[in-house]
Amino acid sequence: MAPAPLWTPSAEHGRGFARWLEWLARERGLVFSGYRDAWEWSTTELEAFWGSLWDFFGVEAARPYERVLAERTMPGARWYPGAELSYAAHALRHADADRPALLFASETRPLAAVGWAELRAQVAAVAAALRGMGVERGDRVAAFLPNLPEAVVAFLACAAVGAVWSSCSPDFGVEGAAARFGPLAPKVLIAADGYVHAGKAHDRRGVVAGLREALPTLAHAVLVPYLDPAAHVAGIRPWVELLEWDAPLRIDPVPFDHPLWILHSSGTTGAPKAVVHGHGGIVLEHLKALVLQQDVRPGDRVLWHTTTGWMMWNRLVGALLAGATPVLYDGSPVHPEPDALWRLAEEAGVTHFGAGAGFYLAGLRAGLRPGERFGLAALRAVGSTGSPLPPEGFRWVYEAVKADVWLASSSGGTEVATAFLGACPTLPVHAGELQGPWLGVRAQAFDDAGHPVVGREGELVITEPMPSMPLRFWNDPDGARYRESYFGDFPGAWRHGDRVTFTGRGSAVVHGRSDAALNRHGVRLGTGEIYAVVEAVPGVVDSLVVGVERPGGGYWMPLFVVLREGMELDDALRDRIRQRLRSALSPRHVPDEIVQVPAVPRTPNGKKLEVPVKRILLGAPAAEVAGPASPADPDALRWFAEWAQAPTRLA
Repeated sequence: MAPAPLWTPSAEHGRGFARWLEWLARERGLVFSGYRDAWEWSTTELEAFWGSLWDFFGVEAARPYERVLAERTMPGARWYPGAELSYAAHALRHADADRPALLFASETRPLAAVGWAELRAQVAAVAAALRGMGVERGDRVAAFLPNLPEAVVAFLACAAVGAVWSSCSPDFGVEGAAARFGPLAPKVLIAADGYVHAGKAHDRRGVVAGLREALPTLAHAVLVPYLDPAAHVAGIRPWVELLEWDAPLRIDPVPFDHPLWILHSSGTTGAPKAVVHGHGGIVLEHLKALVLQQDVRPGDRVLWHTTTGWMMWNRLVGALLAGATPVLYDGSPVHPEPDALWRLAEEAGVTHFGAGAGFYLAGLRAGLRPGERFGLAALRAVGSTGSPLPPEGFRWVYEAVKADVWLASSSGGTEVATAFLGACPTLPVHAGELQGPWLGVRAQAFDDAGHPVVGREGELVITEPMPSMPLRFWNDPDGARYRESYFGDFPGAWRHGDRVTFTGRGSAVVHGRSDAALNRHGVRLGTGEIYAVVEAVPGVVDSLVVGVERPGGGYWMPLFVVLREGMELDDALRDRIRQRLRSALSPRHVPDEIVQVPAVPRTPNGKKLEVPVKRILLGAPAAEVAGPASPADPDALRWFAEWAQAPTRLA
């Protein structure tokens, strides 16, 4: 028997999906009984499905395509050959709308709006300035910026020129940012003088100067004054000079598969991979994601807490494609008060709110009840990603935020700049479950022999190509690293590296990274279920568990915990944690050792760095297991390296 849902959609939900179904019936003579039926068609009749989206969304091309899918292979699928278009043109085609294009707030700045006319004029000026600097189609522009309107302007200007965008947040040091940008050989660097977090202003002008020196291919550097309107760095031109260019908006169309941006993977299995996506694939995928999956409508206001170094920033900016307003925020989501981000949701009239799963769990542990404190009448949807949201996180949203809100937990990847599983606006929500695979995503669970399984855990695989799959990895000329990363285990199928169970109802439970899975006494254990129990123990703020294969066949499973400030780990707390794990899960889930740590190392988008920690405990140097741009807090990873080197530690 299926568990009772936490939420059931009404006729008010899934308007974009309903309009598409009506369009298919009218224009194509296709009638589907509901989401599951439409999904099956979308993943078997790929050309018909993706071709329908092109027409339904009115994709504008300077040159038409010859066919939708010229080669149906993975890797190597060829989408829409012959077509020429521009992401910038589609993002700005709502510029006559009588509503804000962007909303922005920070810890130090009140909520303010950027109008469509202003956005369009600034993009025109910056695009002209870039051309004046010698930036041409295919040149790379590196951005070292917080989540500011200037970042959106600069990105759209790059897209208009046909240049290739790559960004990271300004909390990186010179070494970390250069590790991302250096291999791309950028021509221009656009950087801010600093950022604000948790009540503290961080001046980054020294880092900007050092980064400029570390990137020998730079022809120009631009400084965006954020902390100080008069900020300057010697030899770097001010942002205002770019805005002073007086030029009409010029958008140069590019081929469908022309690079739009280079995103960096989180690096949970090593140094980050530089992933190249194309204009056309992202336009189609993000329109599908926003309108059909997330039910974003013209005039909606979309807030997702992110930095410019996480793929969710690119998705947030994509709200422009749907005629919605991205709500940008720079700062800590819990400063000056634990529910500061919910206050912004009220003030901005947010309809779609999103954050990493850890944000909601922190609200649960802090006992927050934002639905009682703030007016969230406009809020229709809450999104969660970055890591699996456990059932108690689901229940907290419905009890403490809004009883009738649509909670959509999603799972995807930087590599496709979208989700594979998650938000389906016409399906019910069950605690701890993702509603189902997205349209056009042939997602399945494979057992070790490569056979599809339902009702038991397997490897998440994608068995049909998607337009937003990488064009390639940067500096991977023969595609060897790309193929090895995703196609080495199951020929012809993309293995994403997540463990998943699909229910008989079509929903899914993601258990965590497969390369971080625990294998205790021959039984595979998910790390997520351990975290859910451990982090519910009073005083435990965060945790990380790994399994280490020892020489001779032994297996060691240490648990690392972060405690509330002022607390120390004693035998009583250790016993309490062990007892909770034993009673809630099983004796196999009880760790061999429990160790207090100052912080759990995470990627910039909040994923726990389980695999790098495991490799460190196996003897690998910290610098090798995760590149300098991977950890959000490099000191957290270095702690494990020092701990592992203690005498007799791994004996």
